[in-house]
Amino acid sequence: MKQMMVILLVVLISLSSCIGNDEQRYAWPLGTSSPDNTVTQLFAEKFADEVARLSEGKMKIQVYPNSVIGGDRELLESCKDGDIPFVVQNTAPQVPFMDDIAVFDMPMLFDSIQAVRRIVDHPAFLSRISKVYLRAGYELLGYADQGFRVMTSNKRIEHLVDFRGQKIRTMENPNHLAFWKALGAAPTPMTFSEVYIGLQQGTIDAQENPYEVIVSNKLYEQQRYVIETNHLPHLISLIVSDKFMSKLSDTQQQIIRQAAQVAKAYAREQSDARIASRIETIEQNGTQIIRLNENTKAEMRQLSQPLYDRIRHQVDVQLIDSYSSNL
Repeated sequence: MKQMMVILLVVLISLSSCIGNDEQRYAWPLGTSSPDNTVTQLFAEKFADEVARLSEGKMKIQVYPNSVIGGDRELLESCKDGDIPFVVQNTAPQVPFMDDIAVFDMPMLFDSIQAVRRIVDHPAFLSRISKVYLRAGYELLGYADQGFRVMTSNKRIEHLVDFRGQKIRTMENPNHLAFWKALGAAPTPMTFSEVYIGLQQGTIDAQENPYEVIVSNKLYEQQRYVIETNHLPHLISLIVSDKFMSKLSDTQQQIIRQAAQVAKAYAREQSDARIASRIETIEQNGTQIIRLNENTKAEMRQLSQPLYDRIRHQVDVQLIDSYSSNL
């Protein structure tokens, strides 16, 4: 009930936020489902700060973290309607709304996060993926990231055979489940709020997330190893309601797009710095980092081939080709 009241208040504010094109009376809401001490929050806050700076205080954005005004699904629905103009979130929850976002579910494609960034910033790919968002009612303002998703476990994993039987928590995403099944693991979808206690009680053996999440939620306390599977990039999108954007002046739109580029670059820099810090925190706890050799990664990639074929039947082929063209 409290959350519904907050959402209603934000909607009312957003509906009355502009007088003409020149004077803004209230702050436009930006929602995330992430805690405030994350790269997602840094991305959102930097964007809001830049919008205020570039507009000389005439345009204001208020960031609401930690699902205060809705979880991922609610935020996407409200953003599409223009009630919550801006959303910063991981791409995974967007797949049910936009089938082609499943292109990011193709595992084991990249050796470095820099390669991922070059792809998602490349004009050919960016043009195609932007059309996916526009068809759904959003404008994509850019992707930051939290590096790669990695695996944590109480079992030392170095070779393909070591994955067998591992009860690993995943998001409720059929492509994610298919990947871990292909490795011989036993993936188990679970609400994230239950992961820590699930590891503590042995309901699950392992889980997968970026370093940022592993440390911010202290998951390393319940795990002996972090295995750098680097199976998927953890991309963070900044989107705006196309309906909302179309009502702004050309100058306001330019400010928003320019602010997004500055915030994207800043968030990526922060992600790189924070990953090194997060690894240090994990190692100080006594949890060991395991880096897989090239043979094991090649075997994981080979086992992923049926999943590539499956996604190729779900996602626009040209989009897939642009995502993997420079690999």
